[in-house]
Amino acid sequence: MTNQPQGEESAPTPEELREQIEHTREELGQTVEALSAKADVKAQAKEKAAELKEQAADKATLVTDQLREKAAHAAQLVKEKTPDPVLDKAAHAAAQARDTAARAGHLAADKTPDPVREKAGTAATMAKANRAPLIAATAAFLVLLLVRRSRRHRK
Repeated sequence: MTNQPQGEESAPTPEELREQIEHTREELGQTVEALSAKADVKAQAKEKAAELKEQAADKATLVTDQLREKAAHAAQLVKEKTPDPVLDKAAHAAAQARDTAARAGHLAADKTPDPVREKAGTAATMAKANRAPLIAATAAFLVLLLVRRSRRHRK
């Protein structure tokens, strides 16, 4: 009477039941994690923002490379189409300008007293440290001069 009919499966052992329960728990845990990830809008927004940021950086790099390539190509075209005598004259003029500027700089440095050189060095250091306000002041001064000049010519 306790015999089971042949062909039917026997009842699972306690060990098999434990394994099934553990497997079901793992699947349930994965399902809960997937659902919570879908419900986490903040995390999704961060992921999307990071993805868009990366795409923008890639696009910027691509555009920058293309612009550099086009600028190099344009420079090459200008160089190829400029006659050699003009290139030679430009190179000669640039060399003369550099030499003249170097000579003037050495002459000025030789004839400038030490205290004045020290103050000029200090002023240059301060100008480098405060570049933005200095540029703004210079621009304002130039605008003022241009306005005054244009008013004089109108009268």
